[in-house]
Amino acid sequence: MSAAAAPPAKLPLGLKLWHGLGSIAYGVKDNGFSSFLLIYYNQVLGMDPKLVSLALLIALVLDAFVDPVVGHMSDRTYTRWGRRLPWLYLAPIPLAVAWLLLWSPTDGEHVSFAYLVGVAFLVRALVSACEVPSVALVPELTRDYDERTGLMRFRYLFGWAGGLLMLFLAYGVFLVPDAEHKVGQLNPVGYWQYGLFGGVLMAAAVLISARAQHNWVARFPDKKPGPFSLRSAFDEIWAAFSHPAFLVLFFAGALAYTSQGITFSIANYLYLYVWRFSQGAFQLYPLLLFFSVVGSFFLVAPMHKRWGKRRSAIASGLLGVAFWVTPFALRYVGLWPVEGSTASTAGLFAFFFFANVFSVIVMISGGSMIADIVEASEVETGRRTEATFYAGNFFMQKCATGIGIFATGMIVSLAGLPEKAQPGAVDQQVIDDLTLYYAAIILVLALFSSLIFARFPIERRDHEERLRLLDEAARADADAAGAHP
Repeated sequence: MSAAAAPPAKLPLGLKLWHGLGSIAYGVKDNGFSSFLLIYYNQVLGMDPKLVSLALLIALVLDAFVDPVVGHMSDRTYTRWGRRLPWLYLAPIPLAVAWLLLWSPTDGEHVSFAYLVGVAFLVRALVSACEVPSVALVPELTRDYDERTGLMRFRYLFGWAGGLLMLFLAYGVFLVPDAEHKVGQLNPVGYWQYGLFGGVLMAAAVLISARAQHNWVARFPDKKPGPFSLRSAFDEIWAAFSHPAFLVLFFAGALAYTSQGITFSIANYLYLYVWRFSQGAFQLYPLLLFFSVVGSFFLVAPMHKRWGKRRSAIASGLLGVAFWVTPFALRYVGLWPVEGSTASTAGLFAFFFFANVFSVIVMISGGSMIADIVEASEVETGRRTEATFYAGNFFMQKCATGIGIFATGMIVSLAGLPEKAQPGAVDQQVIDDLTLYYAAIILVLALFSSLIFARFPIERRDHEERLRLLDEAARADADAAGAHP
């Protein structure tokens, strides 16, 4: 067994901030794929929602093979700049270009299915090349149980901030009504501007974050990897993905991220056709979500200290879905204010604020729990495979998000929402079916996710015992080396 990569010292606030900055790229990508891509290609460009969902699902399946490879190759990267920085310096510029292409299809309104598959896959693959090495720095920077939560909460704060900044600009600057398009989300001109700004933001965030962490991580790794072998690569990836603790997080997270994928991708449909948001409500909503993430940022650390990561994730998952589905249930039985009224929008904002606070805590908890699996695996195998575990986690997130977007396409199609529909002109039965299918699905997903989270086997005491074993092994190795020069 090797010594762990970093001491459990408290990290400076500046390092946490610069590290978290890099996750803006993932937030921008998530916002685009989850909130606007389906409605853009469906309602603006006129592609069938089932085809859009299928294209994104195919891109995701192709990308599924990229994440483990990126993680494994990042773990094996051996340079004077460490294992992660070369990836973070090379990938951002191509990512920015691919992101712009996604929002400016070359064949205009007759965009092809193959174009959407190819560019969506390229964006996802390049995001992996940025995000997997970046988040893999968490267990390298600290071994401390709580400090890892500190790093992850900054990552989620910046990730959400990036996505919500794009949401705010989309609703307030890029996707605004004009003389021809009364609904901003149906205005095609703004999507190119959205893509350009998002691409520049992603590239800048990753590059600045990498440069700011350079002096902390730019060093040769402790061990030089042996010759590359395809068989050993698959063996190491399989060993990581089949770890019992990782499997629990994989399946619990898959259900949670599927629910999130459905919620994000159906959001514009719900806000336009069900809740009848005004333009002002659309502009305020990103601010509400941001403040809810700030609430998660301050609440998650004391929750982890008092109840641990596992119990915090379970309780937060149940509370989050309870707050989220309540307005849908009340509307369905006729007890909610008239949609589009001030009372309706204010009530939604209150429920959705608390729902998002607890939902984000689930995600932060899961990300911090992944870091604790690194030492559990190291005790058993003698290898530190941080990026491989996080690649598996991102593989899960992408699969789940893709399934969620695909499910949204099926929900929209099953409910019978017509293409290029105008808010207020849709049959009430269609709206009722849309909300019923959606609320029922996310409620079931949340319940089963919490049940699986309950089986996660690593708590604070387990983690600290593993650190003690690794330290003892490291001292024994040093003594043996000293005795045999």
